[in-house]
Amino acid sequence: MEESGGEPDTIGYDVKTGKLIFCDCAKESPVGRRSLCYDEKALRGRTKNPPSDSAERKAKEIGISMMTEELYRRLQSLGSFDLKTSSWIATPEDIRSKGGALFCERRYDTVFTFHNGADSYYSVRGFRGYILV
Repeated sequence: MEESGGEPDTIGYDVKTGKLIFCDCAKESPVGRRSLCYDEKALRGRTKNPPSDSAERKAKEIGISMMTEELYRRLQSLGSFDLKTSSWIATPEDIRSKGGALFCERRYDTVFTFHNGADSYYSVRGFRGYILV
């Protein structure tokens, strides 16, 4: 996580597994994980100006899982993150099957969950990951 700009720290305990939850606690979405579309399907479908990679593939490469909305909101309860950036989050299959993907950010002291086409990518949108230890 650290090599791509993340700042891993524990944000709690997972009762189901009995493990600690470590996630990216960098103030903004990690700089080494930005400008990515959501997943492989989106990357293959992006024929014009494709990004260098997908968030899902990069997460697997690093050995982490993409944050869920629940974990993202838990992180935001501990401080203010993504004030200038946004982060892709794990997207339910019923949304993804229709071409969409979810991302979150904090603006106006409020955490928002939005949707976008999974093939979209922006220089300020990355992803945050987590791992159970």
